[in-house]
Amino acid sequence: MEIQISASLDCANYLALLEDVRKLERGGVDMLHIDIMDGVFVPNFALGTNLMRKLRPQTRLLFDVHLMVANPEPHILLFAELGADMITIHVETVTRLHQLVTTIRRLGKRVGIALSPSTPPDGLSYLLPYVDMVLIMTVDPGFVGQKFIPEVIPKVERVRKMIEGQGLAVDIEVDGGISEQTVPLLKRAGANIFVAGTSSIFSGKEDIEKATSSFRRFCREC
Repeated sequence: MEIQISASLDCANYLALLEDVRKLERGGVDMLHIDIMDGVFVPNFALGTNLMRKLRPQTRLLFDVHLMVANPEPHILLFAELGADMITIHVETVTRLHQLVTTIRRLGKRVGIALSPSTPPDGLSYLLPYVDMVLIMTVDPGFVGQKFIPEVIPKVERVRKMIEGQGLAVDIEVDGGISEQTVPLLKRAGANIFVAGTSSIFSGKEDIEKATSSFRRFCREC
């Protein structure tokens, strides 16, 4: 699977967001990870519809929209219309998961399903043929800057084996504490899309453009 970097906009400078996006583009980032939080599923609020509406005409980067909301179903059409390229929903929030996955696909969007660290992957097998990506959270969803949970690595391995066992080409994205220390472990386990945040390109240690370029190269070569 192709190694890709998805930059977490929740970690960017809100006061200079477009400037940061331009640096991400020049640094070669593959997509923008847009966390939508409702204060219910996770105890925080982040980003939203107005930001997407204003940002969409400004960049051709893919919008990797991660819905961390308690009831995603009423919002799918809205985010599709706002320009999401990928819409990811949490399995913990939906009872009619197959139907919602089908709805996202019917809207012409790539489909992602997300698992919190405590959620086992066993029930995913029947869904894998219908999705493009599985997002495995490596921290509890809701806040940036959390410490990586290493016990999630075996889950990444299990999901990759499930995907390969069905002969599918499904991406595995990982989000939370993604750094030069954790990427080799996750890549070896089967992850190929890395959500870059405060542990890497937004660490503040160097310019975002340079950090993006070097982190992307590291993820591909490590």
